[in-house]
Amino acid sequence: MSWGRLVVSLLVPLAVGWLGGMITARSLQDWYPTLRKPSWNPPNAVFAPVWTLLFLAMGVALYRVWGLGAGDPMVRLALILFGVQLVLNVLWSICFFGLRSPGLALVEIAFLWLSVVAMTLVMGRLDTVAGWLLVPYVAWVSFAAVLNGAVWRLNRG
Repeated sequence: MSWGRLVVSLLVPLAVGWLGGMITARSLQDWYPTLRKPSWNPPNAVFAPVWTLLFLAMGVALYRVWGLGAGDPMVRLALILFGVQLVLNVLWSICFFGLRSPGLALVEIAFLWLSVVAMTLVMGRLDTVAGWLLVPYVAWVSFAAVLNGAVWRLNRG
């Protein structure tokens, strides 16, 4: 077990989550409450714990796959996809909360969803446990995309 690799694997997604939270914070106070949302919109208090668990699961999946050796082309692909989806994750926060553009965020989340699915499939081929650890992330981003679409529809114009 490599403690250094484990710490990095956990801290990288958590740092991305922290960055997304920083981007989101102001709009959660003064803009997001003014939006019309569907009746099935979760309470705001749900999002931080869910994202924290998802980022931790991502970190464990990263640790497991990274440990297979970055010299393997499939492992390198998995690591690249991991990085791509992290960038897209933060970019969604920028689009939705930073730019206050649910429409732009809806387009962006399609790319995020594709990258998360691709990462999950590649990591799952390399390590079954890593793949299963990412399934809740796929489900949450799928839900977030539908929610983003509903918020956009309810507030356009």
